[in-house]
Amino acid sequence: MTDNTYNVIKPENGVPIKAWTKGVPLEDAARQQLLNVAQLPFIYKWVAAMPDVHWGIGATVGSVIPTRGAIIPAAVGVDIGCGMMAVQTSLHSNHLPDNLHGIRTAIEKAVPHGRTDNGGKNDRGAWANAPAQHLEVWAKMEPAYQAIIEKYPKLNHVQRVNHLGTLGTGNHFIEVCLDENENVWFLLHSGSRGVGNRFGTFFIELAKNDMRQWMINLPDKDLAYLPQGTEHFDDYVRAVHWAQDYALANRELMMRNMIVAVHDCGEVPAFATGFSRAEDLKGRGFESRREDQVLDSTARLEAVPFQSALVVVSCHHNYVTWEHHYGENVLITRKGAVRAREGDMGIIPGSMGARSYIVRGKGNPESFMSCSHGAGRAMSRTEAKRRFTLDDHAKATAGVECRKDADVIDETPMAYKSIDAVMEAQRDLVDVVHTLRQVVCVKG
Repeated sequence: MTDNTYNVIKPENGVPIKAWTKGVPLEDAARQQLLNVAQLPFIYKWVAAMPDVHWGIGATVGSVIPTRGAIIPAAVGVDIGCGMMAVQTSLHSNHLPDNLHGIRTAIEKAVPHGRTDNGGKNDRGAWANAPAQHLEVWAKMEPAYQAIIEKYPKLNHVQRVNHLGTLGTGNHFIEVCLDENENVWFLLHSGSRGVGNRFGTFFIELAKNDMRQWMINLPDKDLAYLPQGTEHFDDYVRAVHWAQDYALANRELMMRNMIVAVHDCGEVPAFATGFSRAEDLKGRGFESRREDQVLDSTARLEAVPFQSALVVVSCHHNYVTWEHHYGENVLITRKGAVRAREGDMGIIPGSMGARSYIVRGKGNPESFMSCSHGAGRAMSRTEAKRRFTLDDHAKATAGVECRKDADVIDETPMAYKSIDAVMEAQRDLVDVVHTLRQVVCVKG
């Protein structure tokens, strides 16, 4: 059975699945995962699948799961609060140098990225000594964190402070982009880093243990859930909300450091953004990674007026929250999906060599007011490394100042679905406000 805007999958048992996958491949493994979720007794009305839907652990990436009376930790995932931030600047493409390597290098020095030393003390993806502003942000978050780890000591993470304002690995990135009018944007994608991963992993296992004790059989053990009213449910809600706040703070600190780094690099004229008033950054100690220099934004930003007309967009796409739908307050878990209420601004990135989109939500109730979070993987990382060569990757990222080495082949554009097909499939969920193409891409 089909509808004009989405496909309907009706399982033998359970609620329907409304899938915005017209014109976009839906892999068998992802389809089965959707069917597994639909069988759970606490799903509210139906499951919504976004056009970028693909296999994940337990629940598909690209799904919106409404529940009454329970949370599935694996449906939130281990990158709790992962999301995007986009900042429009007053720069134009003609302000950029012909060679963008200097800008990319400045960003890479300003924001720790990647992972070495198994995430230990010498990890290049963490701060050796967190900047003063980062310590101030952490000080506000620390009391709630201490309350969580006091009850669950295993949740303590050695890099909890030094990961604030860092990018990570995998599909996380920082980009300089141009819109349809050749205006310059800064774009980044990251989440709650090591501490969020530890939270997610711990509560997924805790839920599995509860299922075993209660002898509850599930279509997939990774769909273990925490019933509302239990101590573990309350503890998870507290932890996941803290991790979502951490992820948001992480992105904001990275964006601030990126703005200062690009200002300081000497490659572009002074510019404004809508992200922060100049006085908010003035003298705040935002740092590059150059050991001999602390960047002071005063000189660069003091003379540049704050421009409130410039767009700033920030959104989670791996999270759980209470929302009101069809007359009831229910839990909405978005695993690889963005909230798209009427008027909500969102970000839907493509791959390293494809367009990205700034969108405005249409408030479609049937998707629980959601849209996709990106293009969605078309194949596993292993398959991408097997299938594509360095030459393939270089051709696919021609014109983008980015890494062209073997360690990023798994992120090559061909490993992802067509962002054009994805956007066409969800035209009833969002309107496109800006179309971006990247000219600089920093990967972990």
